[in-house]
Amino acid sequence: MNKSVLAITLAGLYAGNAIAANKVDSPTPVAVISAEDIASMPIPSAADMWKIIQQQNAELVRLRGNQQQTDAKVEATVDAVENSSLASAAEWVNKTSVGGYGEIHYNNLEGKNGQSDKDQIDNHRFVLFFGHQFTDDVRFFSELEVEHGFIADTDDGDTGGEVEVEQAFIEWDFAENHSTKIGQFLIPVGIMNETHEPDTFYGVERNLVEKNIIPVTWWEAGVGVNGQITDGLSYDVAVHSGLDAADGNIRSGRQKVSKANADSGAITGRIKYTGIQGLELAATVQHQQDLSQDSAPAIEATLFEAHAVYQTGPLTVKALYAMWDIDEAVGSGRDEQEGYYIEPSYKLTENLGVFARYSMWDTQAGDSLIDSEKKQTDIGVNYWLTQGVVLKADYQNEDMPAGQDRDGINLGVGWSF
Repeated sequence: MNKSVLAITLAGLYAGNAIAANKVDSPTPVAVISAEDIASMPIPSAADMWKIIQQQNAELVRLRGNQQQTDAKVEATVDAVENSSLASAAEWVNKTSVGGYGEIHYNNLEGKNGQSDKDQIDNHRFVLFFGHQFTDDVRFFSELEVEHGFIADTDDGDTGGEVEVEQAFIEWDFAENHSTKIGQFLIPVGIMNETHEPDTFYGVERNLVEKNIIPVTWWEAGVGVNGQITDGLSYDVAVHSGLDAADGNIRSGRQKVSKANADSGAITGRIKYTGIQGLELAATVQHQQDLSQDSAPAIEATLFEAHAVYQTGPLTVKALYAMWDIDEAVGSGRDEQEGYYIEPSYKLTENLGVFARYSMWDTQAGDSLIDSEKKQTDIGVNYWLTQGVVLKADYQNEDMPAGQDRDGINLGVGWSF
């Protein structure tokens, strides 16, 4: 190696080594070292060169260690932020569920014998579900509904719609295959009361037997317990608020847990059998001590309901019977109220189904002197665009007391998610 080149290289090593070892206060740039300085520098031995190289390597190792410590601190900071905020947010999202359903109807019906025509479009229901899983055993459910599009006061006192909290309860799995719910929940009765999303049933409108006799949709506040007795056999028992229907009008007696009079509660029990594939059999009994909530004497009332659903291949048959046995003090023949319907349906394709339904109900069956029996026949079609979205069309033919019928077509669209 040329002596001058070697001297310049060694000068750089010396200078770097002196700086690293803090042996000089201010380094002299190699570029300004004179030729005389270079010529006067002694040529180091191999041992000196090896020592200088080892010192430089040690300094590089120290610098790498400092960088690794810095990287580790940055990574720890990122992990802490993710664990404290982002991870918590992700966990909340994973444990929280949102869903809903809705339906819009068009009714074109011709009235007879004083019954008015009906030609209208209605945003009948818009519903949102919110739920949250607190732990594996504790969860929350809720259902918020807007009926008929909006709420607005009018001169005739008709608000035009309702905003309702249909469900808001905590469910707790207190034992294997057994749970309790505390809060506001749907009463375990009938086919439709707990499952009424529009894509789960045939016909634009809900059947009038469950609507007027049970009455769907019906929720109360209280405590319920449900579970499996054995394979295919389940139970529901609930103690809850009751109706306020001194005049025996069951449907209008729903208090909807809105500052509800709780002078007299109710108890509901149901047994359900699903041990045979495609078959559901269920029976419900409810007893209320006083339908009026505060009258003397009390108006006792008991509801009996039984239904069967059988599905085999594309064919499904539903049948339901319900009746109220009410104290005679209610008057107007409302001490007995009953109804039933039968509904066969057939899926022509995976997306297309047809149905027919015959319904009979009587809310004044206790008075044999008046004709209060109502009947309706419906035939129609459901077409599911995809799972959760359905188009509906049906024709209804009524047989009402005094011939006050409404016959015609109904069209609808419904969805759930």
